[in-house]
Amino acid sequence: MNISLNWLNRYLSPAGVTAEEAEHVLTFAGYPVEGIDKLPSGDFLLDVELTSNRGDLLSHVGCAREIAAATSAYAKRELKLPEFDDLADPGAPISADLMLVNHEPTACPLFTAHLIRGVKVGPSPKWLVELLEAVGQRSINNLVDITNFITFELGNPCHVFDLKKLAGKELHIRYARDGETLTTLDSKTHKLVHTDLVVADAEKPTSLAGVMGGQASEVDSSTTDVVFEMATWAPVAVRNAARRLNIRTDASHRFERIVDARTIDQAARRAVAMIVELAGGQPAEGVLSEGQELPKARSITVRVNRTNTMLGLNLSEMDIQSHLEAHEVTVERKAEGELVCQPPAYRPDLEREIDLIEEVARTVGYEHVPEQDKIPLRVRHPQESERARRELHRVLTGLGFYETVTFSFVSTEMAAPWVRPGLEMVGVDDDRRGSEPILRPSVLPSLLTCRRANAAGQVEVPGGVRLYEMSATFAQTQAHETVERRMLAMLMDVEGVQPGKQAKPEQLQSAIRAIRGAVEHIVRAMAGTDADLVIEPIEPESPGWRSGACGHVLVNSNAVGVLGAIEPGVAKAAGVDVPTVAAELDLDALIRLYPPKASVTALPEFPAIERDLSLIVEEGDSWGRVESLVDGLKLEHFESLGFIGAYRGKQVGEGKKSLTLRLRFRSGSGTLRHEDVDPQMERVIASAQSELSAALRT
Repeated sequence: MNISLNWLNRYLSPAGVTAEEAEHVLTFAGYPVEGIDKLPSGDFLLDVELTSNRGDLLSHVGCAREIAAATSAYAKRELKLPEFDDLADPGAPISADLMLVNHEPTACPLFTAHLIRGVKVGPSPKWLVELLEAVGQRSINNLVDITNFITFELGNPCHVFDLKKLAGKELHIRYARDGETLTTLDSKTHKLVHTDLVVADAEKPTSLAGVMGGQASEVDSSTTDVVFEMATWAPVAVRNAARRLNIRTDASHRFERIVDARTIDQAARRAVAMIVELAGGQPAEGVLSEGQELPKARSITVRVNRTNTMLGLNLSEMDIQSHLEAHEVTVERKAEGELVCQPPAYRPDLEREIDLIEEVARTVGYEHVPEQDKIPLRVRHPQESERARRELHRVLTGLGFYETVTFSFVSTEMAAPWVRPGLEMVGVDDDRRGSEPILRPSVLPSLLTCRRANAAGQVEVPGGVRLYEMSATFAQTQAHETVERRMLAMLMDVEGVQPGKQAKPEQLQSAIRAIRGAVEHIVRAMAGTDADLVIEPIEPESPGWRSGACGHVLVNSNAVGVLGAIEPGVAKAAGVDVPTVAAELDLDALIRLYPPKASVTALPEFPAIERDLSLIVEEGDSWGRVESLVDGLKLEHFESLGFIGAYRGKQVGEGKKSLTLRLRFRSGSGTLRHEDVDPQMERVIASAQSELSAALRT
């Protein structure tokens, strides 16, 4: 940030801070001055390095406020805000000549428009030209110069439109339509996409919101009526458009660091007063304003004891209050030792007690904060969420999985098969990303890339390679809202299949049972043995999963993820030539299940009887259907049902499979005899024959 010393001194009373003093104060406040240049005019230009959370310092008033707070104790220096008078005798209502519609209040929390009729465009006065040139701004005309002046004075970017160049005399805040173009003030024509936020008239975009105005509506020597815009925009919307189109402006730099909506009214009134003073004209009656409700002031409690403990000082309530009020923080005493504080609107970075304690430290001076040779530490038990993550790592490594840590970016081709219905990919326009510009919608593309790397390195593991990763995934809705989810993804080879070969049905089934077993271990570790785990067969929502080999994972009737086989074509496109199965689970949902609920069951007094049964069923009949059939019979003395295996071959016929199940029976009052169990088995066989058209395999 370039700061003109002459400009800075306009807002300090008494004025006359030197370049050296300004450098000293700002540097010790945490904002070092990288250089000081003497200009031909006699002014000094300070190059101040700012942190990204202090957007308010991207203005001369902001830096003056910082210097005044730091020097108030010894120099009795105060901030002197620019003075102006609200103009009397307004003209016809603004609504008579202009209509404003904000279609995107989330992306544009506040948009205001003033109308000034009868202005005269011409050169700016000498003092304004000199101040702008001191910070590297070229004088264009009085109206444009005023918008630049306000930007550098108050940190509120603004813009002016020529009213007669607005089709329909309308302004619409909306997202661009695919195929629309905009020629910006730098005479470059940009092709817009649906993620670009624009200010448009009744026909076309007139400016790229928060970035740069359009050439078609710029003011010139023939302009008489102007629309003055001052707004605030969602930082993400501005950042995305600026990066995609490779446009960097003073406006976008500030909007990306948050311009609070509550600062707009005062700044806009100041600008309108300057326009009337330097360009003449008459403001219209009223202001057009569209957006969300203004944010309410935040209340933060600051504890005196906590402040002194953190800083190693012995400050009184009055001392702390005085230091905070130097930064225009409103302070009220709540109780002894506690102060209720409301940060000013231009300080969105002040959110917590520790932020205000830091302000106290900066005002006192870091050089006065004592150093300690030893810092007392108190070791606390890990949080439940951290314990849950550790348990997941333990279980997965015990099951033979190796953890991976990968980048969040993937190629468009890798991401496309894993986008869920109703969502879209999130891309970044950054040349550094090269062929991988997409924030992954799933962790599985990254695991497939790792599997390819293992294959290239000829890595062999008994039973096949098993990989897992806990990481974030990204997508966006059609309304451009970002959806970020933390996921646990697992990938494992189908055992016994050579590279380049397809898995046999029984091999694929075995692998799916293995990944299902891994999921069961995870759920039991998180929720306990009594958790109701159901794998519900589904047709895959994303083309990355293989049809007919995919299922929803439900825990206590809540969906937590998906498991199944990877579509062979998707795996091959990723460079993986071995069949694989996978699971992707909602990590936060799993962690919420933790800790597991312990259950104790008394050991049985009497032995059980187990019976194995092999049924020949259709290939499409799932194990879940068999389970439901047996559960529905309400068999006497029935204890559990287990899956033994599946067989396919000439003996059972084409399109058929043989399922072997094990039924366990036990009585709580005595030892069962085979005669007690035989009728129950006959019921199972009869029901399977009637409901599943099954045949008994002997």
